[in-house]
Amino acid sequence: MKKIALFIMTYKGLQTLKVIIKNPVFLRLVDYVVIGKDKNTINDYSEEIAQLCINNGINFYYKEDNIPKYPDYLITVSWRWLIKNCSSKIIVLHESLLPKYRGFAPLVNQLINNEKYIGVTAIFGEEDYDTGDIICQKKIKINYPIKINEAIIKISNLYKVIIEEIFNQIIKYNQIKNTIKQNEKDATYSLWRDKFDYKINWEKSSNDIIRFINSVGFPYEGASTYVNNKLIKIIDAEIIPDVKIENRDFGKVIFIKKNKPVVVCGQGLIMIKEAYYYDSGKSIFPLKQFRLRFK
Repeated sequence: MKKIALFIMTYKGLQTLKVIIKNPVFLRLVDYVVIGKDKNTINDYSEEIAQLCINNGINFYYKEDNIPKYPDYLITVSWRWLIKNCSSKIIVLHESLLPKYRGFAPLVNQLINNEKYIGVTAIFGEEDYDTGDIICQKKIKINYPIKINEAIIKISNLYKVIIEEIFNQIIKYNQIKNTIKQNEKDATYSLWRDKFDYKINWEKSSNDIIRFINSVGFPYEGASTYVNNKLIKIIDAEIIPDVKIENRDFGKVIFIKKNKPVVVCGQGLIMIKEAYYYDSGKSIFPLKQFRLRFK
């Protein structure tokens, strides 16, 4: 019987491993687990994954360890690094409906772009990332507003379905069958994100800004902006009906409602409901002044 190594991280990797553990036949195929860490998230779930391996007697390693010989198949979930010098067949579970959103942070970018469907695609790994033949693909429709953590929970259910399909194919045929090639004409790419990509652009519409705030929240660092030269993180906000503003100057507070500031956007208004100072972690409320500019 073919053997499989799992290269996993984040909540999706944790949920995928749980599905495999529930099925004794699936579990017998697992040779070992390699755990990745991500310092750019509040919780990368590496500790939870390691504990799950310990509880179930699964051999595991971290990305930095000396990894033993690769088995027949490697399956990656939320993995962000190249696996070098590998002659095994690599199966990548990618968080988009390929060939769209190849690359990095695809779920975040899909939510920012107001995509109506999100999904997961299983492909064979190739030298050029996310270009391999499609093994299977699943999608779900979502409704806005939706926070990134909610979307992660929803999409994790697709990971479960796909991993079951992959394991069942290997058990039944001792290989993966019936793949299809990606249509290069439909391909788009999703860029990696770093600390500079969390800043709010107040020139955008209130709808765009709300989606951005929701898309980069927990488990990521959260949308940021400056007020009185201090960096703050906005956790929650809502759209307020717009008013006619003479000489619209985005970023300024126009009203205080329910003791919360209403900020002028390029189009529309938003009320900041929850925010804290980046350095101290303390809430910005109660506000000490009305005349504030967020920038």
